[in-house]
Amino acid sequence: MNILCIGDVVGKPGRHAVEGLLDSLKEEFKIDFVIINVENAAGGSGVTSKLARGFFAMGGDVLTSGDHIWDQKELKEYLDEEEFLLRPVNFPEGTPGRGWCVKTTASGVKVGVVNMIGRVFMRYHVDCPFRALDAILEEIKKETPNIIVDMHAEATSEKVAMGHYVDGRVSGIFGTHTHIQTADEHVLSKGTAYITDLGMTGPFDSVIGQKKENIIRRFLTSLPLRFHVAEGTAQLNGIVMDIDEQTGKARSIIRLQRGFEDQREQVERQEN
Repeated sequence: MNILCIGDVVGKPGRHAVEGLLDSLKEEFKIDFVIINVENAAGGSGVTSKLARGFFAMGGDVLTSGDHIWDQKELKEYLDEEEFLLRPVNFPEGTPGRGWCVKTTASGVKVGVVNMIGRVFMRYHVDCPFRALDAILEEIKKETPNIIVDMHAEATSEKVAMGHYVDGRVSGIFGTHTHIQTADEHVLSKGTAYITDLGMTGPFDSVIGQKKENIIRRFLTSLPLRFHVAEGTAQLNGIVMDIDEQTGKARSIIRLQRGFEDQREQVERQEN
């Protein structure tokens, strides 16, 4: 079973890259299941219910998120309705939505997906992600051995530690949030596919998806400035994991980087 995981989608350029590339990637890699982190899909801050429905229509099976999940206030009600749009599982009890799900592929294979958020250098006070994952893994394993984890965290050390902590207990774990793809994709010793960060899907000529001039000015002046999603050529970043659906062990992991030039944006720039 081949599972495609797409890194943090940033704004319109990221959405258009997913729309333009997803079908061809599914065909090229014979993809059975698609996980997309939509953390920054709405103008760089969170996701709306309309955009989430759009990602499902494009072919996403499960959508994950992170610390920006609450940025779009209208989303809270939709989170309770849509079981395949996840928020981090280790937010406190009573938080809207859910942090894990099990979905069946077209061929009848069940896949469990868990969304986590780290605690190191992050803005929310959340429950321990390690213990939170322990609490739900056995519940998921009653349905399937195929389990994928999105670890949305700032510190690489926290992501690496989580990878080793769950090695052999989940099929694959990938990091999100930092928007810079790492080159450490590999299958851990007990059969779990791992990468520290998928990278982002969004405008490449930027600072993690935002207009570079604004970010540089903020570093130079320390003044608060509004961020704006950059324009231009986008890049889709992610991985493809090959999972033995009987054992839940990973056979391989491939890192992806695909450029995408949106013709619609070219026309808009020419008209302006």
